[in-house]
Amino acid sequence: MTEGTDERVNKGLIALIVAVATIGGFMFGYDSGVINGTQDGLRQAFGLDDVGLGISVAALLPGCAVGAFAAGRLADAIGRRAVMMLSALVFILSALLAGAAPSDVIFIFARFFAGLAVGAASVLAPVYISEVTPASIRGRLSSVQQVMIIAGLTGAFLVNYWLAHNAGHSTEIFWLGYPAWRWMFWAQVIPAGLYLILLLLIPDSPRYLVMKGRDADAESVLSRILGAGAGVRKVGEIRASLAADHHRPRLADLRDKATGKVRKIVWAGIGLAVFQQLVGINIVFYYGSVLWQSVGFSENDALLINILSGSLSILACLFTIFTIDRIGRKPLLLVGSAGMAVTLAIVAFCFSTGTLVDGSLQLSDQYGLIALIAANAYVIFFNASWGPVMWVMLGEMFPNQIRGSGLAVSGFAQWVANFGISVSFPWMAANIGLPVTYGFYAAAAFISFFFVRAMVHETRGRELEEMEG
Repeated sequence: MTEGTDERVNKGLIALIVAVATIGGFMFGYDSGVINGTQDGLRQAFGLDDVGLGISVAALLPGCAVGAFAAGRLADAIGRRAVMMLSALVFILSALLAGAAPSDVIFIFARFFAGLAVGAASVLAPVYISEVTPASIRGRLSSVQQVMIIAGLTGAFLVNYWLAHNAGHSTEIFWLGYPAWRWMFWAQVIPAGLYLILLLLIPDSPRYLVMKGRDADAESVLSRILGAGAGVRKVGEIRASLAADHHRPRLADLRDKATGKVRKIVWAGIGLAVFQQLVGINIVFYYGSVLWQSVGFSENDALLINILSGSLSILACLFTIFTIDRIGRKPLLLVGSAGMAVTLAIVAFCFSTGTLVDGSLQLSDQYGLIALIAANAYVIFFNASWGPVMWVMLGEMFPNQIRGSGLAVSGFAQWVANFGISVSFPWMAANIGLPVTYGFYAAAAFISFFFVRAMVHETRGRELEEMEG
């Protein structure tokens, strides 16, 4: 949004909007991270082998792909806020069902159902924040989404640790005759319920309102955010940025009318979304405790390492919040790619020095420490760059006419890549080894550096109405 001396930004309303919208990020993080501490319970309760566990862990992700695609399109039809409210309700119902699941089939269904909400939250919070905040601070406010994702992950790790510690183990009975791992899912109902209630307090996106022909409502929202003199002018700018024939947004808009080919900006969005997953970050989130136990740490120590990783992630995201609107999106992505490539290569090398003891990889104290340090440095590089910046860019890089559709296909691609990486990890670790597996993630990080150089254009300080594609 164009900022000038006549505009009086309502910082209180913007703070409320960002705080409420990013609870969806917290739910995204919690639902993604809660599985980390439940895997022993899933194996015991449902008699799962490695393949079955991989499917159960990754069952969330196909739902995320469907949810991200559907939310991007549905948000253009019924509004950003309405879809976020629907996702909050799904978070509640899916958490109750996952914790109570009597079989692996029901559990997989519950996690797929939860994925619909996670996918929706992943794409809608950044675009909603981008559409209601001034350009000069849009990056840092959109980056709060990643902080909340990590806060949700860390919250899940803390809840998992507390429940497992107090029960004695994640598979032991905790309360009302149910094991601790089931309560790890049920605890999610509290923040999900809060999310649903607080969404009633914030307005819908003015960009969506203009798309629906509700110019007066959009002007009212913009006047509340930017000041009385800004609403009329901004509505005119938004209207001018939409398609010349003023048709409703549709998937066909993703093709260039002149060439008939998919727009380059769409491929850039898909590439950003996919590379964010190919670097393997969700292996840390989904399999962290199992991974560290496999190289000699106890369950208790492994859960504490997860908490450490989550805390470092939040600090890295705070760095990004304070720098993204100053140095830009592209430099952060480039530094992140280089840093991740180096640290992942170090982890792969350390794993290559290990020896198999009773089927588990054992590292020396020296290389175990180096691997731990390098892995946490990798987490810092990711969360100072690709973690928040990818979501910021997907929320702002597309022109108004194709933002919902661009998010739909990019979000879908992101979660499909997430699924592929996550479901393949147990097999890759068991059959080709951790060194090669982490070597693949390092290679993806290396390639992502050149992708950013060639395909990504800086969006810092640009109005959403100025985005081209």
